[in-house]
This record gives sequence, C-alpha cells and structure tokens, in this order.
Amino acid sequence: MNQTNQIVMACLDDSSLSEAVCDYAVWMARRIEHPLKLFHTIDHHHEKAEIADLSGTMELDEREHLLEELTNRERQQSKLRIQNGKQLLQNAKQRVADQGIEDPLLCLQHGSLIDSLVEFENDIRVLVVGARGKVHDRHAGEIGAKLESLIRSLHRPILVAYQEFIEPKTIMIAYDGSRSSQKVIELVANPQFCKGLTCHLVHVAKKGVNNDMLEKPAHIIRSGAEIEVICATLNGKPEQALCDYQVQHDIDMTIMGAFSHSRLHDLLLGSFTHKMLLKTNKSLLLLR
Repeated sequence: MNQTNQIVMACLDDSSLSEAVCDYAVWMARRIEHPLKLFHTIDHHHEKAEIADLSGTMELDEREHLLEELTNRERQQSKLRIQNGKQLLQNAKQRVADQGIEDPLLCLQHGSLIDSLVEFENDIRVLVVGARGKVHDRHAGEIGAKLESLIRSLHRPILVAYQEFIEPKTIMIAYDGSRSSQKVIELVANPQFCKGLTCHLVHVAKKGVNNDMLEKPAHIIRSGAEIEVICATLNGKPEQALCDYQVQHDIDMTIMGAFSHSRLHDLLLGSFTHKMLLKTNKSLLLLR
C-alpha cells in the first residue's frame, strides 16, 4: 500500500488517555491529510482460576461440571469485552465527529495488540497510542508494559500521548545525525505537516567533539517548510538536557528517532529512547 492510501490509526483502550489519543490522531490526520481509523483489540486470553488440588477427592462428573462452569464464565466475559469494545469505538467515533471527522474507519480486532498492529503495519502511516494503558493509568511516571515492545516491533511513525491534548504550536527535533533523525528532518521539511509551527532543532553535544551539525538540517527544514527554525546545542545527559530544554521553551511535541541501536547494546548501556519515554511528559513522535 502506498502512502496516499495509508491511514492514521488511533489505538484505543479503556485508559484515561484514550480521549487524548483520539484528539492527537485527529490533529495528525488533518496535518498529513490521511484517513483516520479507530482501533481496539480484544485479547481473549484465558483467565486461570485458582482451584485447590482436589484430584484425590473430586469425582469425574464433578470435574466435568467445574470445566463447564469455567467455560461458561469465560464465554460471558468474552461477550462483555466485545460489547465494551464496540461501545468504546462508538464513543470515540462521536468524539472525532464533534471535531469534524464524520466517517472514521472502525476496527475491533481479536488477538494480541502487537500481533494485530504488525498485521496492519503496511496500512499505517502514523500510529497514535497512549503512554500508559489501563493497568498503569494512575502511575504518571510510568509507561505501559507493551509500549517499548510495540515501538520496536513497528517500523512506522508512532505518536505517544502523555496527557490531555494540547494543540502543538512548537516542536522540538532531537537531532543526532543518525539515519532515523534524517527521517525526522524529511517529515518536518514537509510544509503540509509543519504549517504554522515553530521548530526547535536541538543537538546534545559530546565533550571534545565538534558538533556544528545543525546548519544543514536547519537549511533543509527552512527551504522545505518555510517555518521558523531555532537551533540549539546542549550539553549533559541527552534525555535530561532535552527535557529541561522542553520545559524551558514550553515545547508541545518532541520528534526524534527511535531505537537506533541493537537490543544487546540497549540492554548493556540503556536505551536513550526508553529514557525519553520515561522522562518526558509531553507528546512524543518517534520515527524508526
């Protein structure tokens, strides 16, 4: 599927961030002029009942009765999850309709979240997700258990929502000269995406290294998008320096490459992407 036929997909659940996911997905769909799909998965995993070991005393017909009871219970839970999923999508449909998108696509998918998204990867132009699911809803300093695996599994831009929607006016590009950060420059240089935005192009320099590397990407952005570009070279730990700059300049959205190293490298030395996912509290657009 070519890019003109791809969609902005809003990945919804029962968490408090689902409304923000809807709103950011609407914003993104309008920015890049792609259709919007509202997406929810139902994972029919079997809940294991805690049953005492009665193998020495339970008769065969008693065991069969217990199995039937558990099967009926799982069937009822499955029906409730399907009903809840349909209602969730209908509520989201009404929310985006109130913002002017009348006919979003709806998808209720059965199976694991990551497997389902990998299946639809070629259809996705940008995926919008919440930083936390229902399990971590009340833990603002944490991220969802599946978020990092999801980002590693998909080679599509992923917009992570952290809080109630704030229409982006200023963006910050975390630039390090890597291949993924070059993709960020290509995105931001698109006037369709960046119209009306102020762009901060930021690099965290290493000590003793000539890091005058922002001139060329700044020129590309200005030439392509004709927007204001503010360049800044910072020092210190990258995630801390970037988040401090974000707060100081009231940045609405950070755009950066994701997971440019191997899993082994990240395991041994720590992942910059993972640190940023934990450190920031503003929307984060990640490109692989």
